[in-house]
Amino acid sequence: MQRIIPFLWFDDQAVEAATFYTEVFPNSSVTGIMGPADAPMGVDFVLDGLRCRALNGGPVFSLTEAFSMWVTAETQEEIDYYWSSLTAGGGEESQCGWLKDRFGLSWQIVPPILEQLLADPDPGASGRVMQAMLGMRKLVIADLLAARDAA
Repeated sequence: MQRIIPFLWFDDQAVEAATFYTEVFPNSSVTGIMGPADAPMGVDFVLDGLRCRALNGGPVFSLTEAFSMWVTAETQEEIDYYWSSLTAGGGEESQCGWLKDRFGLSWQIVPPILEQLLADPDPGASGRVMQAMLGMRKLVIADLLAARDAA
């Protein structure tokens, strides 16, 4: 059993957001809606095996970049898919692989190779990768590799 569960506060779009997220990610589903159908209080859902809960808590609090969902994307095709899916319908691109979806939740779409490149023992190579990443919105694996290899 998963003991720690991300809990997200929305104004009144918890079910809509959970449904959207479960359509974007594989192995995902809405597992329960709390409250009456015409005014649900919250929703339980699973994102690629991660149990989550969301609340329709009203406008008292808003999501911020202080919390984000980190998505490991192995290939450029995966990065492109998650990026375009999560920014669709009013999402916003940010820097360094970060974006905000139309509900205000922040996401990081990151290839595992980025950590390897930033940990390169050659400080020149890792520095070039860092500079390349800082200039990107959506991360582009080929551009990160090219930055590492530039001399």
